[in-house]
Amino acid sequence: MTPAPRSRRAFLGQALAAAGATALLPPPLRAAPAPDWTIGCLNRPWTKWSCDAMLDGVKAAGFTEVGLQTPTKDDPFVAATSAEYLAELARKIATRGLRATMGRLRTRDDGPFEAAQAEVRSQLANARTLGLGTLINTGVGKPAQHETWYRAMAYAAAHGAELGVRIVTKPHGGVTAAATDLVRCVERVNHPNFGIWYDPGNIIHYTGLDPVAELEPLLPYVRAFTAKDCAAKGGEVMIQLGAGAVDFAALFRRLRRAGFTGPVMLEGGAVGETAEATTRNARANREFLARAFTAA
Repeated sequence: MTPAPRSRRAFLGQALAAAGATALLPPPLRAAPAPDWTIGCLNRPWTKWSCDAMLDGVKAAGFTEVGLQTPTKDDPFVAATSAEYLAELARKIATRGLRATMGRLRTRDDGPFEAAQAEVRSQLANARTLGLGTLINTGVGKPAQHETWYRAMAYAAAHGAELGVRIVTKPHGGVTAAATDLVRCVERVNHPNFGIWYDPGNIIHYTGLDPVAELEPLLPYVRAFTAKDCAAKGGEVMIQLGAGAVDFAALFRRLRRAGFTGPVMLEGGAVGETAEATTRNARANREFLARAFTAA
């Protein structure tokens, strides 16, 4: 039996109803773009070699930002007392097209506080000369030194704010071992120019705790992230990313939801027999982080 022809009015009504139903459907799901956090590299994997070899390695591994976190016998970085040394270091960094972003702040935890203040001022001035936006201090171990350290960090944070240099600390045992200790540090220093540089490998190395769970109470204070892995408490941290127990994708997902803006700086990584082998390992770790960003 041949169906009766539809009127023009019926046809238009059916078409409009179908269009309305389509408009109510949710939009198709789209994968969120990977975070665009900067991936930089700290100098630590190359400390067996010269500063020139380190800078060459950082560049060859595909990084554009370098952190001067670990001083060596030949390179004190921000602890230098020579203007000529700082000028030459800045030249070496610039000629490779790199940008130095952070350094290590050393503090005197014994002796007159005025001497400690003077050292802090000198290192902050050097950081500004080198264009560093952040200095990190990793705390103290002896409980008798904790109060002096809080005081030194408060002074550094206040003076750093005047110079445009942020002060941070990170998980490193002692006064900065676990999340509860780090929250206490933030509360005791009590300055907006003081924050946390999160290091999941150190959380495992020093405490054996879960870095994802430890991150949670620190989220309001995290200003940067160290990419470092570790398999168990007391274990080696200079290993390739993914070889330990750190769940980088889970950490990055949580940081992303919290509005973290970076940077992520590689510190860990296998130290090879040569500077060139170490550079290859660093390049592999940079690629690992890019994949982890996508998984986040």
